[in-house]
Amino acid sequence: MSSTESSNPTIILVHGAFADGSSWGRVIPRLQAEGFAVVAVQNPLVSLDDDVAHVQRAIDRTKGPVVLVGHSWGGAVITQIGDQERVKSLVYIAAFAPDAGQSPNDTLKPFPPSAGLSGVSVDKDRFLTLKPEGMARNFAQDLPAEEAALLTATQGPVAAACFATKVSAAAWKTKPAWYVVATNDRMLPPDFLRATASRIGARTVEVDSGHAPHLSRPDAVAAVIVEAARSI
Repeated sequence: MSSTESSNPTIILVHGAFADGSSWGRVIPRLQAEGFAVVAVQNPLVSLDDDVAHVQRAIDRTKGPVVLVGHSWGGAVITQIGDQERVKSLVYIAAFAPDAGQSPNDTLKPFPPSAGLSGVSVDKDRFLTLKPEGMARNFAQDLPAEEAALLTATQGPVAAACFATKVSAAAWKTKPAWYVVATNDRMLPPDFLRATASRIGARTVEVDSGHAPHLSRPDAVAAVIVEAARSI
C-alpha cells in the first residue's frame, strides 16, 4: 500500500429506505479505483438509534479519518452520528439533513407531498415498502425495468416511526458537507433537496436523475464523494 492510500479516509456509505447496501454497487468500484477503502453498511431500518449504532460499529472497525455518505433516510443517520472527531466530512445524496430537535417529517412540512408517497405500502407493523409500480415510476424511473424489479425485491422495509424521530445532533453544523440534488426526484421534492442543501451550507451539485443518482449517475455521484474525501 502506498503512503497516499494509507492516508486516505475510509468512505462509509449509508443507504436509505427502500434500499440496501447493494444499491451502492456502481459507486463502490469507482471509489476503490481512486484508492479509497469503502464500507457499505446494511442498516436494519428499524429506528434511528439502531441505524446509528450499526454505522458506529462500521466506524469502529476502521482506522483513521472517515467520510460519511448518506442517501435519503441515511442523511438523517449521518446527521446524528457525524459529529465525532474521526468523521471529517459528510456527503448527502438526495437526503434528509434535519437540525437538532427536528425529524425528517418536520423538514418536509413546508413542501407539498411527493408523487412517490402514492406508491408506498404500509403493513400491520407500520413498516413501509414500495410497491413494484411505485419503485418503477417514482424511485427508479430512470433505470431499466429489470433493475427496478431487482430493487423491489431487495429493498429494506423501513419503520414509519423512523421519519418521525427527531435527531439530537446536527453534524453538518461542524463538518464540511456536500449535497447531490436529484433534479427529477419523485420521492423527495427537488425544491426540498435544494432548500436542504442551502440550509446546511453544503457544496451542492445538481444531477439529472431520479431519487437514486448513485445508481443512474454513478460517475457524477462518485466524483462528489471523491471531492469530499480529498478535501480532508
